Amino acid sequence: MKPLRPLLLALALLTTAASPWHDISVRGEVPALGFAATDAASGHTVTAADFRGRIVLLYLGYTHCPDVCPLTLHNISVVLRRLGKAAAGVRVLFVTVDPHRDTVPVLRRYVALFGPDFVGLRPDANQLARLARRYRLAYAVDPGGHGHPYTVTHSAAVYVFDRTGAARLLIPSLASTTPDLPGVTADLRRLLRGQTAEGWFGWLARWV
Repeated sequence: MKPLRPLLLALALLTTAASPWHDISVRGEVPALGFAATDAASGHTVTAADFRGRIVLLYLGYTHCPDVCPLTLHNISVVLRRLGKAAAGVRVLFVTVDPHRDTVPVLRRYVALFGPDFVGLRPDANQLARLARRYRLAYAVDPGGHGHPYTVTHSAAVYVFDRTGAARLLIPSLASTTPDLPGVTADLRRLLRGQTAEGWFGWLARWV
């Protein structure tokens, strides 16, 4: 073992424990932003390349969701208001897992309720499956019938990508009446300023 290795590792672990980041760092653990879907605003297919240069929040949901989705998107809109003018550097991608009911017009009207920085994306079945596999996000749609209701389930996590499209943070859930909105706001400010979600002690921990 290198003479300095125990000391360097201890310093790295101590710094990690006192991380200034409020959300979970996924740097190097999650693929870069990658997808293809129909943009509800234009009706055209867009990809990750169309959002390069902005901080991106990626969230899967559906417009008929009674609680989790509207609460999550509302809380994100609060964060964006807290960012002020800096929010222009952020885009929120709301990807529907229920394209059968979430037509382009329905999705366009829905995301408009939360603000101009929200983008409604409607993937086809294959595009959605690829995106969910890429980020290990779960979803299921049961059209019901014979007395059983139409039901949809999906992951509540929000992924955050930096301006280059690299995955940086995971917000486990914003579907709460008491979320850490100041913490999320602070994390986005750091990314907008170009800071990474790791820092040099994170690099040091890997090196040792």
